[in-house]
Amino acid sequence: MDFEFTDEQNMVRDGISRLVREQYDYDTRREVIASEAGWRPELWAQLAELGMLAAPFGEEDGGFGGATEAMIIMEEFGRGLAIEPFIPTVVCAGGFLKHGGSAAQREEYIGGIISGEMVFAFACAEPRGRYDLADLQTTAKKDGGDYVLNGHKAVVIGAPWASHLIVTARTSGDQRDDGGISVFLVAGDADGVSRRDYATVDGRRASEVYFENVKIPADALIGEADNGLPLIEKVVDEATAAVCAEATGAMKVTNEMTLDYSRQRKQFGTPIGSFQVLQHRMADMLMEHEQSVSMMYLATIKLDEESDAERKKAVSAAKVRIGQSSRFIGQAAIQTHGGMGMTDELAVGSYFKRLSIVEGEFGSVDHHLRRHMKLSAA
Repeated sequence: MDFEFTDEQNMVRDGISRLVREQYDYDTRREVIASEAGWRPELWAQLAELGMLAAPFGEEDGGFGGATEAMIIMEEFGRGLAIEPFIPTVVCAGGFLKHGGSAAQREEYIGGIISGEMVFAFACAEPRGRYDLADLQTTAKKDGGDYVLNGHKAVVIGAPWASHLIVTARTSGDQRDDGGISVFLVAGDADGVSRRDYATVDGRRASEVYFENVKIPADALIGEADNGLPLIEKVVDEATAAVCAEATGAMKVTNEMTLDYSRQRKQFGTPIGSFQVLQHRMADMLMEHEQSVSMMYLATIKLDEESDAERKKAVSAAKVRIGQSSRFIGQAAIQTHGGMGMTDELAVGSYFKRLSIVEGEFGSVDHHLRRHMKLSAA
């Protein structure tokens, strides 16, 4: 696939690539994820200063790009295993505001995202949801001119750092109905919001978030009441494509580290990279990465399709391919490095952990296979 980038897009790549190289050496990353904060707010401010937080937004919202710019940034983040909450804040919260926010919401909150002053987390998953975006036990009941929010959201990535939350909730209907779903913007420190924070296996921070009689004003509603599912699906597809881009960046570095190791590690006085079976393995790893890049490009292009079905099919196809490739490349890299590949001393172990999590993020391979088959049959 021939995918040509504009000069402006190449400038975005050069800028974020330079930042990742300078700020994300492996030892520094280990120190950051082991720290109490678990991230670097000063680096987030630097991203804002460089304009990277504005890259996925159109000019009407104070930005200069779109989905392709988000893809470029996430691919470079994947190369450095960046932990900054770009997807929850810029892709997810920014997506809800772009596609469903009122003029007042867009002006206030997108400006806060671009300036780096506001950090968001996307609270959609529930303990029993199994990737079904419509399976919601969290409720938002009308109370005069307000809503009262109650429920529990699981594994909310970036919530320990978030000033605001984007929350999906059921405003009418039964637990698994497609209708009756709404999206709300909630302050992270609102009365009745509580969190249990923890570190994830791939070095990020997440929370179990609990809402107990949280009163939110009606103007916190994003999009239409009771008809939020199409908006949620669109934003989650954009986030899935961004995760796919991140994965391809991580795959590339994993392949490079494995190839370099095979040239240095000797067995019986000979570099193991000269063994034919390992040459075949590394050729397969290269092909898995190249196929993943092509599928990631296709999914990104299709995000702006007028047809929801075409967008969904392309994103699911990419997630299936990239989920399978993430597992293959990660496991092949560890097998080549041997047991030491899983130690903290070698970076390849951290790449393996991130690629393992990517396989299930925003839907597993099996989930997206089923979605693609259902859409194709329709």
